[in-house]
Amino acid sequence: MKYTGKIVGGVLGFAFGLGPLGAAVGVLIGHQFDAYAERHASGAANGAALGERFFGATFRVMGCLAKADGRVSEREIAAARAVMTQLRLSAAQVQAAIAHYTAGKQPHFDLEGEIAELNRLCVGRRHLQRVFVELQVRAALAGNDLQGPVRPMLARIAQRLGLSAFEFAQIEAALRIHAHTFGQASERDSTEDLERAYRLLGVSPTDSDRDIVKAYRRQLSRNHPDKLKANGLPDSMLEHAKQRTQQIIEAFELIRTRRGLRA
Repeated sequence: MKYTGKIVGGVLGFAFGLGPLGAAVGVLIGHQFDAYAERHASGAANGAALGERFFGATFRVMGCLAKADGRVSEREIAAARAVMTQLRLSAAQVQAAIAHYTAGKQPHFDLEGEIAELNRLCVGRRHLQRVFVELQVRAALAGNDLQGPVRPMLARIAQRLGLSAFEFAQIEAALRIHAHTFGQASERDSTEDLERAYRLLGVSPTDSDRDIVKAYRRQLSRNHPDKLKANGLPDSMLEHAKQRTQQIIEAFELIRTRRGLRA
């Protein structure tokens, strides 16, 4: 508990010649100051703890999923490395990520406990829970295309973090699109681009213009880096949010052009 504000407030009350009453008022005001400072200090500490836990859990679970079939392939290692590169981690962060990844591969790693603790820290931060699942799906798709025990394990993780089966399927569909670039030259590719753009926004070609715009704005809000950072996403993971935001914008621009929409 902090007492600085109370002490200073009491002294000021006496200093201005207000006597005991002034001191009491000063202490009361000081108490409010201390409470405010304590809340903000606690929030900063909690945010730092969440960011550290989120970073570690991301790569520990990634390692655990890679080892789910009994061995970690070169492709799965390359997929994890690619995520680190795409996140633009520093050399020190890469070393930390590798250490967490290695810890997650160990036979004694407690996956259920890891997810339970992450879920506890992410209460009220649904967007962070979604980003965590997105990062796991991203690595798993590149690593083994969600084959074997990985898909059911990831589906359970998503469920434990409060995501529905529909949301999990939408994340997978969106990330399968990740490697594609919108606006290819041929007519066939152009049609496929449009279909991928609708799937990425979580809408269909039969939806109204109004629903399309609402879905676009909802997706932008959900993935906005500043919003995710305010909710505790560590700086090391913000590159993922920026890439997802760019995808959403490109998808909407394609749909908007074809339908003549205004955002």
